[in-house]
Amino acid sequence: MTAHTADPLPPPAGALRRLSRRPLALIGLAIIVIAVLGALLAPWLTPHAPNEQYFDGLTLEGAPMPPGGAFALGTDLLGRDLLTRILYGARTSLVIGIVANGLALLIGTVIGVTAGYFRGWLGTLLMRFTDLMMAFPALLLAICLAAIFRPSLWIVVMVIALVNWVQTARVIYTETTSLAEREFIAAERTLGAGTFRILGLHILPHLVPTIIVWGTLGISTTVLLEATLSFLGVGVQPPVPSWGNIIFENQTWFQAAPWLVFFPGLAILMLALAFNLLGDALRDVLDPTQRGRD
Repeated sequence: MTAHTADPLPPPAGALRRLSRRPLALIGLAIIVIAVLGALLAPWLTPHAPNEQYFDGLTLEGAPMPPGGAFALGTDLLGRDLLTRILYGARTSLVIGIVANGLALLIGTVIGVTAGYFRGWLGTLLMRFTDLMMAFPALLLAICLAAIFRPSLWIVVMVIALVNWVQTARVIYTETTSLAEREFIAAERTLGAGTFRILGLHILPHLVPTIIVWGTLGISTTVLLEATLSFLGVGVQPPVPSWGNIIFENQTWFQAAPWLVFFPGLAILMLALAFNLLGDALRDVLDPTQRGRD
């Protein structure tokens, strides 16, 4: 019979109940749901096309139209509806946030588990490589990689994944090293369990809460990094709408038409804040030391 002395994982129902008691987490979740629905339902929420330039979208002097009338949030410097571009830009931010962060999470988990479980020369090599990557400023490294390749949505996904995995790898390495030294893992080895059985049935399941928390928090970082790259001109390229390149395109109108910067900036802020609020709540809910305190 297999010995198990590890701390049990929180049941899903209990975790959801504790999460529902946290108002900030619910606010964050509500913002995320609104952003997702806005991105998915964009064609039905606005009558305008994201790249269509309207003759009545500019003033007689050629300036962007202010919010109101046929253009709820006004128009940009080319006479395009700003609300429409923000809604379609949410698609870009969410796709990059989820896919790029998912890839970074996968890379970081594989490296962290491998280094933490096997240790020895392999673990040392992987962790020194991780430390080397952490020594480079993430934004500077992302700009260099984006400049080497031709910027596009999927190149941005790859670039962000390649610079964002290091924190996950370090955290997963620490957790795996601690788990690998636990008595129930030693008992499994004594009973003849193989490496893949131990990793699949005992190590990885206990890393799920950490992966979920870092996956949620990482989306916030990814959204901000994508917006920064797009604003600097090495991210998603126009005419594909992105919150970062909307600000980049309209920055010269910052004083004359502040809504062109305010609304996409607010969207970036709210989505990043929402994932942070949800991630912080999930960290508390899934932390074994916090159970029974709510």
